[in-house]
Amino acid sequence: MPQPTHAFPSTFIGMNKRYYLLLVFACVIILSSCHSKRAVLKGKPGEIVQPQASVAEKYSAIMGVDQSDIKNGRLYAFVDQWMGTPYRFGGLDKDGVDCSGLAFLLEQQVYGIAIPRMTSQQVTVIKRKYEDELQEGDLVFFDYDGKQFSHVGIYLQNGYYVHASSSKGVIIVKLHDPYTYKYFSRCGSVIATDDTTTSSGK
Repeated sequence: MPQPTHAFPSTFIGMNKRYYLLLVFACVIILSSCHSKRAVLKGKPGEIVQPQASVAEKYSAIMGVDQSDIKNGRLYAFVDQWMGTPYRFGGLDKDGVDCSGLAFLLEQQVYGIAIPRMTSQQVTVIKRKYEDELQEGDLVFFDYDGKQFSHVGIYLQNGYYVHASSSKGVIIVKLHDPYTYKYFSRCGSVIATDDTTTSSGK
């Protein structure tokens, strides 16, 4: 006796095909967003360039400022490129960077300023400021583990700074964070010398 056949309606097959295509399309979109390119450093060190709209939107939201306050496109493109990079003592690349290495690279690539590599030496090339005088690109120092000037970050604006955290990598945090502020010890702008180039943004 012939076995009965169960033919699926063509409309059902068509619907399955459409759902499959939609699923594939959604996966492509998600993967594309996960692998989106970081911001690009435009201009030359020391030059103030217009930030990318997406970068201005992102960092204005993080720091609670207007998008129009994100003016130094090169600075925030640099920050965007390094955000999330893991901490590695002595590191100077995307595989890992330490706090003084991040400050060293940022001052060099954003402002065209050469500063020492080590935190203990970086603190000797700043002009001390009061906290309420801080500007973008200034250095902020902390005394961790009972060691004076053992950690450094780079001030951004509205009370936020970027640094390479030993536990979280490169992040932006509030200077008045309850945990870290008690270790805050000194701040200031990099002193221009014959061996450095200053920018209008400093």
